[in-house]
Amino acid sequence: MLEQVIVAGFGGQGVLSLGKMLAEAGMEEGKNVTWLPSYGPEMRGGTSNCNVIISDDWIGAPNITQADAVIAMNLPSMIKFESYVAPGAHLFVNSSIIDRKATRDDIHVHYIPANDIAESLGTVKAANMVMMGAYLAINSVVDPETVIDQLQIVFGEKKAHLIPMNRKCIEAGAQSVK
Repeated sequence: MLEQVIVAGFGGQGVLSLGKMLAEAGMEEGKNVTWLPSYGPEMRGGTSNCNVIISDDWIGAPNITQADAVIAMNLPSMIKFESYVAPGAHLFVNSSIIDRKATRDDIHVHYIPANDIAESLGTVKAANMVMMGAYLAINSVVDPETVIDQLQIVFGEKKAHLIPMNRKCIEAGAQSVK
């Protein structure tokens, strides 16, 4: 098994967090992983993306040129990374803020109103977890429960009250693509 994912959006959308939790979940399940973040100096509001590779075998390099999935949280990210999606692979589009359709017809495109779903469940800040749920429903590279376990580690006791809402967002994201 080899899964190569690009997660991209604006700083502050939880792009790097989504990628890191995915990588941590893969590592927790005994897989080899890489997580390669990239972001501008302006952080919030600037561009941000990361490459995540999860594999049963050794990983040669952390760079991705042909992705099994791209998760685009904003329009500039969709424009930039749509061409990275391998033929037959998946593009996940945050249709709450991206009003444009993908240009390729050789990939599977999933339009998820992530911001709207997250807001209806408590906070738009969890839109990244809606996209995580949608991604995991299509590409079951790690168990969603392992991701929930990672939330417990990331949030700690101080923010543990946020875990049920994040779980609901992951579940709602999964439902959005079924």
